[in-house]
Formats: sequence, C-alpha cells, structure tokens
Amino acid sequence: MLIDQAPDNHVPAEVGARLTGLLRRLVERRGVHHANVAVVSGDGKSRWSAAAGPADQGTRTDTPFFVASITKRFVITLVLQAHERGDLDLDAPVGDYLPAETIAGLHVHEGVDRTPAITLRHLASHTSGLPDYFEKRRGGPSLHESLRAGRDVAWDFEEMTRIVREEQRPHFAPQDLTAARQKARYCDTGFQLLIRVVETVGGRSFHELLTEGILGPLGLGHTWLPGRAPADPVTAPPTPLHRGRRRVELPSLIDSANDLFSTTGDLLAFQRALLDGELFAGARTLDALTERRNRLRDIPILRYGLGTMFFRVGRLMAPGQRPIDFVGHSGATGTWLFHCPELDLHLAGTVDQVNGQAIPFRFMARCASVWRA
Repeated sequence: MLIDQAPDNHVPAEVGARLTGLLRRLVERRGVHHANVAVVSGDGKSRWSAAAGPADQGTRTDTPFFVASITKRFVITLVLQAHERGDLDLDAPVGDYLPAETIAGLHVHEGVDRTPAITLRHLASHTSGLPDYFEKRRGGPSLHESLRAGRDVAWDFEEMTRIVREEQRPHFAPQDLTAARQKARYCDTGFQLLIRVVETVGGRSFHELLTEGILGPLGLGHTWLPGRAPADPVTAPPTPLHRGRRRVELPSLIDSANDLFSTTGDLLAFQRALLDGELFAGARTLDALTERRNRLRDIPILRYGLGTMFFRVGRLMAPGQRPIDFVGHSGATGTWLFHCPELDLHLAGTVDQVNGQAIPFRFMARCASVWRA
C-alpha cells in the first residue's frame, strides 16, 4: 500500500499519525481498494489530507473523483441563488416552471394526480413523496442495483420521468410544509427536476450555471461535469470506481447522473465559501439550508433540510464524548463533504465504492474522535 500525504499538512504529529492509521485500516479492510480523505479546521490553520491505495495505482491527494450526491449541495446553491435573483420562488409549484406534459402524472397517489401540489421546496427537502428513479421499479432492475453490480446503464431526463410515471409509485402525498415535521424520503428525482428548473429560469445549461455561479467565482479548476472538461487543463484523470477491489467501468451511468467530478481541495473550498455566505447576496439565504430537519424514512440515521444532510454522532458511537453533528452531504459511491459545527471541522473524501454508502459516517466519526482527543 502507498500512502500519499499532502505536503502542506499541518497537525500535531500524534494527530497525523492517528489519522494515517485510520486511513490505513480503512484501505486494508476487506473490499476497499483505495481512499482519498481530508480534514481541515474552520480557520484553515490545521489541515491533514492523504490518499492510500495500491502502490502501482498512484492515488494522490489531488486526484479527482466522482462525487455522486455531494452534487446536491451545488444544485441547492444554484436554486437559492436563483431565488435571490427573483427567478424562482421556493414555495411555487414546480408546474410554474416546467411544462405540464413534462410533469403530469409523476405523482399519482390514491388515484389522484398530486403533482400540481409539489413545490420546489418539496423537491429540495425530499418531502414531495415522489419515488426515487434510482429505486425499485416494475420494469427491471433498479439503477441502484445496476450501480452496486457494476452494470453500466444510460438514461436521459425523459427516461427518468417515464420510469417514475410508469414503473414506480409515490410513497406519500406532498407534505404540509407549515407543520413542525414532515414525512421525508430520499429522492434523486426531485433534484433532477430542480436542475431542469434552474436551467429553464436561467436560460442556460447546468454546466454554464455551475461555472458562472460557483466554479468560476471560487476558482474551482478541478471540478467539472462528465462530458465537459475541468478549467485547469493539467487536472489528472479521476480515480475509477470499484466493486470491492475490482475496477468497474460505468461511463454511461456517470454521464447520465448529472453529478460532478472534483477533488477534496475543491470540495472543501466550496463548502467553506458556502458556509461563509460568499455564494449568496443575503446573509439569511444560508439559513434556508437548515430550516428543517426531517428524519429520512428510508435512511433513519439521517435528517434532511434543503439539499443538506444531518448526521449525529452520539455516545453509543463515541463513548465518553459529547454528541456532535455533521452537516453536509454524502454520496452512494462512498463520498462525503461535511462540516462539524461543534468542532468547526470540515471533512471530505471518497472510497470510490459502488456500494460504499455507509463508510463515510463511520469514518468521519472516527476522525472527529481523533481530532478532539
């Protein structure tokens, strides 16, 4: 195994050694081919990043990777920027922005098409009740099953809506968002609709909106959408996905998902700018991300705001230590980008595993334990 540590790491020697040990054990465990992780204090003075994997593979700390659903943090940023400009209203029905023929019949619950009741806020908070097009369907294996099996598949927006309309059923009616709590269930469908909404009201492609609203202003030269190119022409190729220790090639799935490639450095720069309010005109806009914290019915360890996950490390996971929270987002391929408010600590990383959803939460909890020991 080769461990590449960033040349500007700056933590006490004991902390660095313990974090390196965590990384080594993560990669040595059965089924994990490589990992790329970073931990940075809020003021940036304490930082540690490293990558580990087979010596002949050359995984480095600055190597890009497929970030999967961390992209939802970028999507919600574009949505809130459009809301600030007056281009859209979070509480308006999705039908105000997308053609009737595009969305009709997406949410037929108890014999009634409730799609007209779905607002953009429903989509961003997973409270619409819409089925997730990645989930189980009647016409064949789910996209989750294809991802976990390493089978490459392709789809477009029209195929996504067809799957939802014809092969799936809603989970519940669109929720009353004036209530203290709502039912919530994770739903990629909602964020694909949000991408189409911001493209419609902005009159530009998702790629152009990302570049103008986030990537360009922050100088994120190593972050890009599949099918495009990073702004920095010397950016290394991204690390491949793996199923256990076997490499899998999923170019069509990656191209179809509307999710980004990035590096831990770019992701942390984005998160720090986001939480510092640099990406919004008004100070209160940032509060919208955490205005609600509904428990996800399909992932009970998580709560959800607007494009934002909340994960609590309690005393069962960290005996003898006070509970702490992580706020951010993870991805199905074992990716994470979170901030711990209690420690003012930022964490980012990947294991590039097609079935790595649970790994980030255990690893972040262990990193935090080392940091606050």
